[in-house]
Amino acid sequence: MARVMHFELSAEDPKRAMKFYENVFDWRFQKWGDQDYWLARTGDKKEPGIDGAIQSRQKPGDTVVNTIDVTDLDETIKKIEKNGGKIVVPKMDIPRVGTMVYFMDTEGVVQGAMQMSPDAMM
Repeated sequence: MARVMHFELSAEDPKRAMKFYENVFDWRFQKWGDQDYWLARTGDKKEPGIDGAIQSRQKPGDTVVNTIDVTDLDETIKKIEKNGGKIVVPKMDIPRVGTMVYFMDTEGVVQGAMQMSPDAMM
C-alpha cells in the first residue's frame, strides 16, 4: 500500500513559518540545496509521523503537498491518468533521493508520487 512519506508546506515568508513551527511544535529545519527549501524534522524517528519541508510559495493558493511513496512510478503514472488524474509536473530525478512527479487528482488537489532510489539518503 502506498503511504504519505513527505509533506511540503508553502509559505509566503518561510523564515516566519519556520519560527512558528519551531516555537509551537519544536520542529527543526535544515536548508536543502541552493533553493528556498528547508527540510523539517518533526520528531524522533521512533515516533509515528513523517518529516517534510517548508518552501517559498510559488503561486497563490499553494498550501500543502503530500508526497506518496510508490514502488513503480511509471505504473503509478498510468493509474493516475487512467483514473481521471493528470500529471502537472513531469517525472524528475532528485539525486540520491528518487524520481517523482506531481499530479492533480480528480478534485483538483495536487500531490506528489515518488519512487525512492536504492541509494536514497532519507
